[in-house]
Amino acid sequence: MRILLWLLTLFASAIGLAVLARFNPGNVVLFYPPYRVDLSLNFFLAAVVVLFIALYVLIRAVRLTQKLPGRVIAYRRQKRENDGNKALRDSLKAFFEGRFGHAEKAATRAAELPDNAGIAALVGARAAHRMRQTDRRDIWLASTDGDNSLKAARLMTTLELLVDDHQFKAALDTVDELNANGTRHIQALQWALKANQQAKNWPEVLRLVQTLDKRNALHPALSNRLREMAYDALLSDRAHDAESIRRLWAEVPNADRLKPYIAARAAQAFSSRGLHDEARTLLERALAADWDDRLIRAYRDSTAEAGSPALLAQIERCEAWLAKRPTDAELALTLGMFCLRQKLWGKAQRHLEQALSDAIEPRTVRESHLSLGQLHDALDQHEQAAAHYKQCALATAIR
Repeated sequence: MRILLWLLTLFASAIGLAVLARFNPGNVVLFYPPYRVDLSLNFFLAAVVVLFIALYVLIRAVRLTQKLPGRVIAYRRQKRENDGNKALRDSLKAFFEGRFGHAEKAATRAAELPDNAGIAALVGARAAHRMRQTDRRDIWLASTDGDNSLKAARLMTTLELLVDDHQFKAALDTVDELNANGTRHIQALQWALKANQQAKNWPEVLRLVQTLDKRNALHPALSNRLREMAYDALLSDRAHDAESIRRLWAEVPNADRLKPYIAARAAQAFSSRGLHDEARTLLERALAADWDDRLIRAYRDSTAEAGSPALLAQIERCEAWLAKRPTDAELALTLGMFCLRQKLWGKAQRHLEQALSDAIEPRTVRESHLSLGQLHDALDQHEQAAAHYKQCALATAIR
């Protein structure tokens, strides 16, 4: 419809001009002595229009010719940008597909564009790392040193790759540089945690775990396991004497002191340094908060000397616990062993036989038979003792 309207307008204009030209009797005289040129007005107007159009076309051609080198340069620049951006997209696509060789080649092409050089270098470094080409990885990373806008990205990439390569010393240096740069987001803290874990820097591991827990950035199971590993390593350090182990335990948060694994490990550390009373105290507090077989076993290992008030107190406490947990095999075994140590033969036999009847775990069965064998040996009942020792050996072989 629009084309039809344009055609009608064009035809109407042509007809109007033809009619106007037909009834236009005007002349134009161009006089330049001794020459004189007479022209009709219609021809003159037509010549002026043609001359204007010719001059316009000529000027446009000159201007386009002058701009042509710039347009060629812009075209080539745009083509390089398009090729560089396409190469960067291809590099990322190949990297996520796991085709690391293709990713590094595409990153090399993408790095030819200055604007993409930094990002392409990081992709190339990651691809080279996945192919275990550490020399090429380091060259890629070194190529980004002068770009301050990519400093945080370079440090994070370097930290991740070093941790993955178990180069924890260099990784810790990178962590220090990240901290100096003010980069303390969750991902940085998580990689710093892994680096310190590899370096066995357990105090820093505990600090980072606490920080990440506040941000809900660690799974509870992983958080608990890391805490257990850290406290196990710290409490196992043979350099600690009695005083230093007390100071270490005083720095442990109350919530961690009540966790079964940590409390059991701490009790072992205290007992190995002769601090048996403190070991029993911390175990009793942990048992009051969370009943656990690991705590009962540790409590059993912290037996006081025979005839001491401490051992009698342990027996009384276990009897009170057993009244509330009559089918607990570990508790019955612990009470039986305490009574055996105190030479309360009847009570010891009763509780050990109860533990044997309620036991499910092979370890409990084995220790019950062993304790009953010792009890019968002490009573000169050698046949019964031999029978229990035999059952203990069978339970050990089955394990």
